[in-house]
Amino acid sequence: MSNTGIPDSSSSMFQPGVGRGRKSAGIHYYSRKKKRLKQALAALISLFLLLGLCFLGFLYAPFEPFVMLRDLWVTTAMTTMHHQYLATALFSQDEIDQIMAKERAADLGNSDPNAIQTPAGGTSADQGIELINISKNGFKGYLLKVKDPARVQVAATRYLGQIGQKAEDIAQENGATAVINGGTFSDPNGVGNGGQPLGILISDGKVLYKGPDSSYDIIGMNQNNVLVLGNYTLDQITQMGIRDAVTFSPFLIVNGQPSITQGDGGWGIAPRTAIGQTKDGTILMLVIDGRQLGSVGATLKDVQDIMLQYGAYNAANLDGGASTVLYYQGEIINHPSSAYGERYAPSFFIVK
Repeated sequence: MSNTGIPDSSSSMFQPGVGRGRKSAGIHYYSRKKKRLKQALAALISLFLLLGLCFLGFLYAPFEPFVMLRDLWVTTAMTTMHHQYLATALFSQDEIDQIMAKERAADLGNSDPNAIQTPAGGTSADQGIELINISKNGFKGYLLKVKDPARVQVAATRYLGQIGQKAEDIAQENGATAVINGGTFSDPNGVGNGGQPLGILISDGKVLYKGPDSSYDIIGMNQNNVLVLGNYTLDQITQMGIRDAVTFSPFLIVNGQPSITQGDGGWGIAPRTAIGQTKDGTILMLVIDGRQLGSVGATLKDVQDIMLQYGAYNAANLDGGASTVLYYQGEIINHPSSAYGERYAPSFFIVK
């Protein structure tokens, strides 16, 4: 710069590549930025296309992984109280009915009580029960093995027809070491009070409730301490000497044979409660948490497989979902999924 303020020939403005280099660098910077933006946009579009193709495959493609995912989605949604729209919004009723029917457990008839050899009673209250953690990837659960089946009974809320009770209250009133939830009950819109059973409810040889049906699906104990599964009339139930029973379904193992040989059982993924018995008379009580972080839940096929693994000769599904609960030795062992905590129910299987 000269003293006159006019740039001279030595100024950078007149040097080849000086000054223009900064401008050139700026152009290259914005060019690279624009290129990266285009790449990111292309990747995002590709991702949306991939997700769209997966969604279309989920809905329509005949490929086995998509079919399994679709069926699991539908059966899980349709066995909830408040979220069936997750299936009905995507599929027709005919499609849903076909999926549910395909996945459903087979009807294997009634169990044979004579196939079970029960031991003589006599184990003390602090012996003969084993608590096993059966947690796996996807769910947390517990299995109780009760050596003496004579200790297993059905207990009912003392406010039957009015309001249910919680597991710990049932335990205290009956002097029980362990309690799991039992049979079906009326629960309109998922806000029932647990006081009204359905099907049949028998405790200590007394019929506490029986619905209008001519026969009942029973999960119960007879006078020989054998777990009996089947559909019987009230006269047959009396003649068989059923001392304790509730109603629920499906039966998962009957006379050593699994009822689910394809699919997942048709009830999707949820919290589960089940009861079974081995050939030597040991009672198996299973609870699996669900609908929560760390434990999504289990299918009926999962429950069946666990029962088979531990030697069940007969096993049945009990009321699960938000009702699933296990009380053992003075505390609730599992984590019930209800937002309001443990639910009130009309019936329970207890271990005295």
